[in-house]
Amino acid sequence: MAKLIDGKAVSASVRAQVAQEVQELKAKGLHPGLAVVIVGDDPASRTYVNNKKKACAETGIYSEEYALPAATTQEELLSLVRSLNQKPEIHGILVQSPLPEGLDEEAVIEEINPQKDVDAFHPQNVGRIMIGNFHFLPCTPAGVIELIRSQGIEIAGKRCVVIGRSNIVGKPMAMLLLHNHGTVTICHSKTRDLAEICREADILVAAVGRPKFVTENMVKPGAVVIDVGMDRDENGKLCGDVDFVHVEPKAGYITPVPGGVGPMTIAMLLRNTVTAAKLQAGWKD
Repeated sequence: MAKLIDGKAVSASVRAQVAQEVQELKAKGLHPGLAVVIVGDDPASRTYVNNKKKACAETGIYSEEYALPAATTQEELLSLVRSLNQKPEIHGILVQSPLPEGLDEEAVIEEINPQKDVDAFHPQNVGRIMIGNFHFLPCTPAGVIELIRSQGIEIAGKRCVVIGRSNIVGKPMAMLLLHNHGTVTICHSKTRDLAEICREADILVAAVGRPKFVTENMVKPGAVVIDVGMDRDENGKLCGDVDFVHVEPKAGYITPVPGGVGPMTIAMLLRNTVTAAKLQAGWKD
């Protein structure tokens, strides 16, 4: 029977640390600020933005929301980003994805000042992560590392398998495991003998976006199984990329969905915003 890694508890601990640091920074005259931009009326995006605003309020971070209509042009969106780059009270800029059809998300990300890119998606920040000299880490992969560390699990020397190669989770996740001295394999839709490779993993991270994709026969007994997925099963019920019911008895540690990786993403965004404020103020940790 696997030990459940409680993302709600770990994220609450991170948020408490952030709130304490924000209080200390405000006492020194620095008030971290985050701008969140949402374009259109995607319900999931609206929920995410509301949760981010609430988290900012709870930790004392100043926040601004910019809700733009779906008909917003590329130039209007870029113009807003440029103006936020110039606002001294805004230390972090987050443009909620996905953007409506017709808008170039890559161009928008590249327009964000890298020191305000609290998602760590700007090519300059991606390059910094690659060489290990980074200011920020992408929120979801950073949250996964935090969850693993919270259990006292050593990554160094372990066989790590990441299923998924997205720029948001899969690739940076692999780099962070590598920076922590794991031996990393990235698997994807073209990988041969996927189940066999996964069975070798001491740490298995599923970020493929397919409900219950990781089955019992893909998991090594006692493995650490991290489920990044947020899917719906055949009954419309929320589930992850891992077939939790059948994998949980075999794994050593496992994250649930919901309540595992999900809560960590916003917690790490808050941490990045505080880091950005100190970076722009020229303060060292």
